[in-house]
Amino acid sequence: MTIRSRSACSYFAGLLFAYVSLFCASQTAAQSFTLEQVLSSPFPTNLVSAEHAGRIAWVFDIKGERNVWVADPPNFEARQVTHYAGDVGMPIASLKLTPDGATVVYARGTEANHTGEIADPTSGVEKRVQQVWAADVNNNVDKGEPRLLGDMGCDEEGCEDIQISPNGDFAVWSAKKQIWIAPISTKEKAKPLTYARGSNEEPKWSPDGKKIAFVSDRGDHSFIVIYEFGRTTLRYISPSADRDFLPRWSPNGNQIAFVRLVGKKMKQPLIPQMPLPWAIWVYDVAGDSAREIWKSGAGLDDSLPYLTEDQSFKFTAKNRIVFSSEQDGWNHLYSVSTSGGAATLLTPGKFETEDVALSTDKTSVIYSSNQAGADPLDIDRRHLWRVAVDGGTPEAITRGATLEWTPLESAGKVICLGSTATSPAMPYVITAQGREMIAKGALPADFPSSQLVTPKQVIFKAADGWEIHGQLFEPKETGQRPALVFIHGGSIRQMMLGFHYMDYYHNAYAMNQYLASRGYLVLAVNYRTGIMYGRHFREPADGGPRGGAEYKDIVAAGKYLQSLPNVDAKRIGLWGGSYGGYLTAMGLAHDSEIFAAGVDLHGVHDWSDFREDIPADAPDHDAAVKLAFQSSPNAAIATWKSPVLLIQGDDDRNVPFSQTVDLLQRLREQKVHVEELVFPDEIHGFLLWKSWIRAYGATDEFFGREMK
Repeated sequence: MTIRSRSACSYFAGLLFAYVSLFCASQTAAQSFTLEQVLSSPFPTNLVSAEHAGRIAWVFDIKGERNVWVADPPNFEARQVTHYAGDVGMPIASLKLTPDGATVVYARGTEANHTGEIADPTSGVEKRVQQVWAADVNNNVDKGEPRLLGDMGCDEEGCEDIQISPNGDFAVWSAKKQIWIAPISTKEKAKPLTYARGSNEEPKWSPDGKKIAFVSDRGDHSFIVIYEFGRTTLRYISPSADRDFLPRWSPNGNQIAFVRLVGKKMKQPLIPQMPLPWAIWVYDVAGDSAREIWKSGAGLDDSLPYLTEDQSFKFTAKNRIVFSSEQDGWNHLYSVSTSGGAATLLTPGKFETEDVALSTDKTSVIYSSNQAGADPLDIDRRHLWRVAVDGGTPEAITRGATLEWTPLESAGKVICLGSTATSPAMPYVITAQGREMIAKGALPADFPSSQLVTPKQVIFKAADGWEIHGQLFEPKETGQRPALVFIHGGSIRQMMLGFHYMDYYHNAYAMNQYLASRGYLVLAVNYRTGIMYGRHFREPADGGPRGGAEYKDIVAAGKYLQSLPNVDAKRIGLWGGSYGGYLTAMGLAHDSEIFAAGVDLHGVHDWSDFREDIPADAPDHDAAVKLAFQSSPNAAIATWKSPVLLIQGDDDRNVPFSQTVDLLQRLREQKVHVEELVFPDEIHGFLLWKSWIRAYGATDEFFGREMK
């Protein structure tokens, strides 16, 4: 018996060894790169050009180390300007080049919350308040030091752009509710430009540099104000009880265009949605008079579009103004003459525009969109197009299985940021042959492009018939395997067939690639309330706190995965952040029989707790609060069975940390297996690269325990 027992033990031990060896070999083949490798690429933002020179500049974030880079024509060889070291969580924003390209001006530091606390996930590495800096490009290459212009101070709402004077001598910006000005030479300290009541923002220099127009926000109304150097009084442009913003000088400085949105009305119902009519006005500087030149309709599609902001409202040549409108149900570009009349549709079709720039001579618009050229897959990509400001047929600048965004024209060339399905975001110059990467040497030699998969576009339908797009990441190995649904945040976002243009989702796309290398089949879902599929898709009447209808699309994604022969229908998980965390929690709470486990990064769990979004004077206040709660994961806690990992920074300025604290207690009472990863002093979009590595590493380990 003893001998037989030993023989049996040896036999089964041999089988176990062989099985483990094969499993490990399979895992080694599948996981051919590390999480650190796929998150190691430099991420470019803030691409800008010098108005009177060919130089371009941008910010590279290399594993948490942020610096300014520049490149010059004709070859656009890249070089680093600033030399900040370490993963210290110090973003660089609002980058500008002086008109001659000699100096970069930028803001560096972290945001403040509503109580004035500065975000500091490193526990005091250096002074973190956001400040405005200048660096001479040529001198700084030789270890020159940036010089401080003054404090800026972002908050959770974002940062105001720095604006450089036409002669390149001064910078202005918004801080502490006033407009500040400083000489770029730093011969004098920054000081308030003037005093005006309210919160003053959006400063814009006149072309001759003698005036600055800005917005004075008074809460329920706002004014366009002109400050003129040498005068002791401010000029208010056609003041009214409405909300005026987005001042834009004409190229000759004789006129200012601006947007007028209806003033805030009290005691408005929250359900259903209410339209936001708006108009475009033009002010004659010499005549001190303004008039309306275009007015929207009064329907929901006529509402102020979400993209009517700095990038899509332009005063062009030929006395025309370019703007965004959704009057046909899609976010398109239009132009209208300053003398009024009908607006001209510049970008017709069932697609939407996004980034917008003017050509150097201001006679054409260069924009990014998801319009289908030769490839129907382009609805889930971005390409660049050009159209004349007075109309005509748009011409494709880029095409193919690539993505491009943030276009600008410099030295006769179109410059942009771009990516592909397997190569990360980088700056590019567009050529007759296609595009050429700028700063190729900054890419790590071991970035695993050749080992990444190309996701497939998939289209499926929700139970109520809505058509939903997604990207399917399939492991290179065959066989039945666990699957994951990835849910983006926002929710006004779109995941695409390549590396994303936002750092948060660039990281998420890389994580989906990593999960595929670990043997998971991953489906990224573009659920309703997202962008680029029309306004009706982005603004469903029963979305979010009004009913959570977008959750139907997550259920449809789970059932789609269950239908695939290479998916183990009992091992389907969910993961996502922010709004994606909300929908992850909705899946685990409502359908634990479909979703076996989930990772919820800083998700919303109770819409009714966001009381600032539910005005007390709304006549349907109580009904809105009740509906908001019913549209939340907390309303279905009793049916939540699946394990979950909760991840959040406790200085989150977008989603209160209390949302995680409260959910954790509810799940404990339900005896649900819950794990947590908390980052002290981190914010919503983690400032530290190592925080992303820890969060994603924990995600991989959690799914490994619960689903493999």
